Amino acid sequence: MLTQSSAAVVSATLPAVRAHGEAITRRFYQRMFAAHPELLNLFNRGNQASGAQQAALAAAVVAYAGHLTDPDPATWGPVLDRIAHKHASLGITPGQYTIVGRHLLAAVGEVLGDAVTAPVAAAWDEVYWLLACELVAREARLYAAAGLPEGASVWRPWRVTDRRQETCDVVSFTLTPDDGGEVPRFVPGQYTSVAVDLDGGRGQQIRQYSLAGRPGADHWRIAVKRIRGTGGAPDGLVSTFLHEHVAVGDTLRLSPAFGEVSAVAGDGPLLLISAGIGLTPAMSALEHLAATAPRRSVVLVHADRAGTAHALRGDLPRLHAALPNLRTRLWYEEGDDAALPGVPAEVTGGRVDPELIPLSPDAHVHLCGPLPFMNIVRGGLLRRGVPVERIAYEVFGPGMLRDERS
Repeated sequence: MLTQSSAAVVSATLPAVRAHGEAITRRFYQRMFAAHPELLNLFNRGNQASGAQQAALAAAVVAYAGHLTDPDPATWGPVLDRIAHKHASLGITPGQYTIVGRHLLAAVGEVLGDAVTAPVAAAWDEVYWLLACELVAREARLYAAAGLPEGASVWRPWRVTDRRQETCDVVSFTLTPDDGGEVPRFVPGQYTSVAVDLDGGRGQQIRQYSLAGRPGADHWRIAVKRIRGTGGAPDGLVSTFLHEHVAVGDTLRLSPAFGEVSAVAGDGPLLLISAGIGLTPAMSALEHLAATAPRRSVVLVHADRAGTAHALRGDLPRLHAALPNLRTRLWYEEGDDAALPGVPAEVTGGRVDPELIPLSPDAHVHLCGPLPFMNIVRGGLLRRGVPVERIAYEVFGPGMLRDERS
């Protein structure tokens, strides 16, 4: 908790920090990267260029300060867990929090000027270190659970043993540890970070990809959608590299599996909803249930541009054969698609209508896809009476879902 004196200062200055939050975080990143260019290897350069990362950091710091000063705060545990898992997948170290704190608080002073008196600086320093200490503690527990000794690197070399062109824009990779060691288990819904060294001396970049295969198998599987820039935005650096340069026999650096969201929560009816490449955790869930709970009642809802764009669709006949209580409902924007042999799916043209999603009153829901899609579907499910605590979702990138509870 904030000290009483700091809480009063933070409450008084929170509106000014909120109003200038993105200017502060822009200046923060400029300062930090100038002093520590090696940290560019940890950040998504596309999100930096678009300003999405700066906006997300500003929103997070302001929201946490509001949480500390709110007399009736909502729980921040799930938010902190989500951040900690993402940080652990990048190999963030406690020492890096000192660097971030120094440059973030300096940026506050540069943007707000004389308004940042000594008491104001001390109060916001306290906010930052309360947040940092919470995250450092959570991340230490995650590293220990992953079997990483203190200070050990999260990166391990994995060899590509299979590569499949799933659609024109999606490639799947099967990977095994290059050291011949044990394949770590994971929970459907978790992800691994993939680090690549870009051509032309452009440095390392890291992206997270959900694990799409079965936990306990002798390999991991990921599916990578090629990000093609639109509206003047550049193509995705990592997805383009993986599509164009990575072949069977090559090695990639992967982190352990992280992610606080399970796609197979509960033991009753399960509703898996996805769009586009967001289907990967749902496919992992089906693979897991086929091996461990084949009689469980499952509804798979997936939205895509067309059947030809629906990655991993060829796995569905095998999974339907293994899961007798699996029901599949598909929406394809470009119209109905020819039936897939072995898949008794209902296929509808257009976009997903949340009112038409098959829904059991006691179902647990897992949701993954683009933010606008998840906001629409989650809002529709909440209005249909699904309790908020039974809707799990995964957000990739710096965005957040709306806090829509009714």
